[in-house]
Amino acid sequence: MAVTLEEAPWLGWILLKALLRFAFMVANNLVAIPSYICYVIILQPLRVLDSKRFWYIEGIMYKWLLGMVASWGWYAGYTVMEWGEDIKAISKDEAVMLVNHQATGDVCTLMMCLQDKGLVVAEMMWLMDHIFKYTNFGIVSLLHGDFFIRQGRSYRDQQLLLLKKHLENYYRSRGRKWIVLFPEGGFLRKRRETSQAFAKKNNLPFLTHVTLPRCGATKIILSTLVARQENGSPAGGDAKESIFPIKDVPLEIDDLTNWLYQRFIEKEDLLSHFYETGAFPPSKGQKEAVSREMTLSNMWIFLIQSFAFLSGYMWYNIIQYFYHYLF
Repeated sequence: MAVTLEEAPWLGWILLKALLRFAFMVANNLVAIPSYICYVIILQPLRVLDSKRFWYIEGIMYKWLLGMVASWGWYAGYTVMEWGEDIKAISKDEAVMLVNHQATGDVCTLMMCLQDKGLVVAEMMWLMDHIFKYTNFGIVSLLHGDFFIRQGRSYRDQQLLLLKKHLENYYRSRGRKWIVLFPEGGFLRKRRETSQAFAKKNNLPFLTHVTLPRCGATKIILSTLVARQENGSPAGGDAKESIFPIKDVPLEIDDLTNWLYQRFIEKEDLLSHFYETGAFPPSKGQKEAVSREMTLSNMWIFLIQSFAFLSGYMWYNIIQYFYHYLF
């Protein structure tokens, strides 16, 4: 596609902004993640003396880190419209968030959506593919206590046992309340063909916008952590959220599988409606669907970014001082 002389300055400005944003993201990672690690290391005595307070402070720093990631899209002009039930109402309860997985951007979307839900992000545990352990954010997730799961039939039983042990060791002891789970087990584009073949073989609905979920991890989470009570278990799709009380969620494997299938069939219908009309259908009892625009506080972003860069500068000078002193 040819570029005219009139378009050249505009395209140049777009390219410059993209490069500046990328440079800021790199700098943000270089100061924020090492600073988080240094703070966690220096606070280890507090972990011994008062574990609850230590994990509270760690959770707040974790929330700030995810807020920084959310801010990259926010300052680029992106926002999220939330539909359905307001999950802020159960932000202090324990919950499992079942998310359909379109692409990597789902993670950033969740980071933005959940920032205004009290301490949800700070008290959250993510289940993610093991490959993310080797990304720039992997060390943060390891320290926070997120679980990295390896995909593949040959690893399935072993990974479920490891997940059960991980939940028993880290969920309660670190004050976690929410778990984010992608039951489909991968991106839509990678799983769709396999899911549709499985559906055809087992006389299940043919899904296009989501894939049939796997229930192994969900079963382990519920059987390990859940006591029969009234707290909710929110399941969200493309920023469309619904809340299901845990008493309504079956624990037997066959019933749970059917329940999960039904939730993702509902997601399929919701997304089909959204792609056709640009809006989700109204919930029961509503004549018209009402959306909520997700916003981030510019002042809050400025403060946490300032703290990150000042911390990075401080830790750099401290490490440099000890390096020259010792060597």
